Amino acid sequence: MRIALIAALLGLATPTVAKEVGEVGVDWVGNDIIIEAINDPEVQGVTCHIAYFERGLIDRLSKGNWFEDPSNASISCRQTGPISIGDIDLGESGEEVFRTSRSIILKSLRIKRIFDEENQTLIYLAHAAELTDGSAKVSMSTVPLYQAK
Repeated sequence: MRIALIAALLGLATPTVAKEVGEVGVDWVGNDIIIEAINDPEVQGVTCHIAYFERGLIDRLSKGNWFEDPSNASISCRQTGPISIGDIDLGESGEEVFRTSRSIILKSLRIKRIFDEENQTLIYLAHAAELTDGSAKVSMSTVPLYQAK
């Protein structure tokens, strides 16, 4: 059950598509850490890599809670080519770059981009959003925008 597959099956809108680039088995019950690459759809030349925990079948059987994965995620974003910024939201709350479900209806994993104009930096924030309870699990990465002189 990959995040992108779950989102597609549930018909959730995703502003951009994640591509799996790595998978690390963490135990004998089939739990894995999945690593995906996500290109920012409005900023060419920036790629984010996100890592998250995916529960295996044995873990789901033994602990119940079939339809939910943990909210934890880690993000790292870098310049991977010439940067070209499209029409991005410049407000302090930024805009969503990527979203996928972490449970059937109650929890999602989101990546938001915020532009720090004063420091000419793009900030990428990965966080969980839960319907019933907010989540303090966040991870952040920045990409400086160096101007050629």
